[in-house]
Amino acid sequence: MNINLDFKIKKFKLYLKDPLYKNSFFLLLSSISNGAIGFVFWIIAAKMYPQEDIGITTALISSMTLIVILSGVGLDQSLIRFFPERDKNSIFNTIILTSIISSIMFAIIFLAGINIWSPKLIIIIEYTPLFILFISANTLSSLIGITFIASRKANFYFLETLLLGSKILLLVPLVFLGYMGLFISFALPFLISTIFLLFLPFKFNMKPLNIDVSFLKESIYFSSGSYITNLLMTTPSQIISLITLNVLGAKLTADYFMAYSISSLLFMIPYSFSSSLFVEGSHGEPLHKKTLKSLLGMFSILIPMVLFFYFFGAFFLEFLGKNYLEGLSLLKILSLSSFFVAVCSTYISLKKIQKDVKSLILLGGLIFVFTIGLSYLFMHIFGLIGIGYAWFTGYGLCTIIILIIIWKNRWI
Repeated sequence: MNINLDFKIKKFKLYLKDPLYKNSFFLLLSSISNGAIGFVFWIIAAKMYPQEDIGITTALISSMTLIVILSGVGLDQSLIRFFPERDKNSIFNTIILTSIISSIMFAIIFLAGINIWSPKLIIIIEYTPLFILFISANTLSSLIGITFIASRKANFYFLETLLLGSKILLLVPLVFLGYMGLFISFALPFLISTIFLLFLPFKFNMKPLNIDVSFLKESIYFSSGSYITNLLMTTPSQIISLITLNVLGAKLTADYFMAYSISSLLFMIPYSFSSSLFVEGSHGEPLHKKTLKSLLGMFSILIPMVLFFYFFGAFFLEFLGKNYLEGLSLLKILSLSSFFVAVCSTYISLKKIQKDVKSLILLGGLIFVFTIGLSYLFMHIFGLIGIGYAWFTGYGLCTIIILIIIWKNRWI
């Protein structure tokens, strides 16, 4: 038995010497840790805060996340794609400063038109400076994490995830503030992690305040395409949260958020492997071999995890509170859709490596239209579970399209 154990440990260490698996491992470990931290966070929140407060807070979090995504303007993906090819110092500082300015602008636009975007969130207006500060910190924290990934130092990204876990410690002392206390508990750790980790990139010989205009010009086509694709791929979950709040109410918004948060643990598996594949491909590694290794590792973990969540998902929801069991059917459908998400994520990483911007935007557009359009339609017909039907159908159709393209071209 000891011999078998030693053999498995040696084999595991051998896998970690491969940059693809090493980065995938730490990204997956970060995802699992983030999911576990989030699960504990929402368990405590569900016990201490009214369901209506949780519904409002999740909409605020979705709004903040949406603004951070918008403010990235695609430069985060250019950071990964061009990091091996250009001066790292110039790329890092150019992207950091540009994104911070952009995040503040988008935050101001969101607050100015909040009566249009989401009237029920007008309560955040009185906390405008705090809201903008948290968005800026979230943006900076995200970019620092991307820098670690691009540098093939995903272990530091894991450290950042652990620092963000400090939000659990803030829940109890801030409970007297209601929904705002819950929001601060979630958002303040972005500022904390940024303060602790901002110095690390400078250990990689990066110096502050050096903007490379030529890099912006050279990468604008890829950045713009990646930006549009990223918006189309990542905003549906945030937009659906806002739609649910205004169509089904705060209670069902909380049910949706809990079900999606749990199922997103599965989505993190393809994200981890496809992100690592993107990094390795950008460093010039053999694409065909790395893709097969990525898919093998991805599905070997995804299949048992999907089965586990499908049959035991009720336990997690009930642990949060019996009120959230209404989201069980939604959780099951979202879990099954993770297989389709895996195919789409891998294909998108390949197209980023190939700088095939048109294919990126086309696939992202299809996913956006299918998930948002069908969610709004099915939500009115089936209620909460309609979101799951839309997610499964949208990603399923896109997977079929990808497989047809692969078959016609005999490869990617």
